[in-house]
Amino acid sequence: MNKTYNHTTYALLGILTTDCRTGYEIKQLIDQSLNHFWKISYGQIYPTLKKLVADRLATVTTTAQDGKPDRKEYTLTAEGKKALQEWLEQPLQQIPVERNEVILKLFFSRHQRTEHTLALLQDYKQKLLERYETYQSIEQMIKGSHLESADANYWLYTLDYGKRMTKATMEWCEVTKGQINQEED
Repeated sequence: MNKTYNHTTYALLGILTTDCRTGYEIKQLIDQSLNHFWKISYGQIYPTLKKLVADRLATVTTTAQDGKPDRKEYTLTAEGKKALQEWLEQPLQQIPVERNEVILKLFFSRHQRTEHTLALLQDYKQKLLERYETYQSIEQMIKGSHLESADANYWLYTLDYGKRMTKATMEWCEVTKGQINQEED
């Protein structure tokens, strides 16, 4: 397999290794899990699934349903598993660069009143705390009902990354607010 795909394609190949088979189930998993670290729009899912089928990386089975649209279930092919594995084994091309509006605003904060900068940082910390609590809930859900999954430990590793990054960023907010307050005194 020499064809290169975008990260969304590989994400959907990976999702197809789970119990998610329909576009709706895939969207649910993205909303509940992947969106915390990898954004995939709903509009990307079906065209990408169609491409996976066209490229023989997945198959689709259509089942008629009474009074509802046909149910389409996608399954990874051996070629799809191979493409996913090859991508997983490739070294990173670059360290990911985060686009962060708070950091961008802070960079130019000399041009606003200090109380607005402090409020920005406090609001950011509050949103991070809410995210941290969401991560804790997800962790409890995984530990409570998904530990039998072969993927559970890997889900917990990625969740741990999110929790640690969020906690470190909350601490950074406090330190930065303290430094700004010292400069004002």
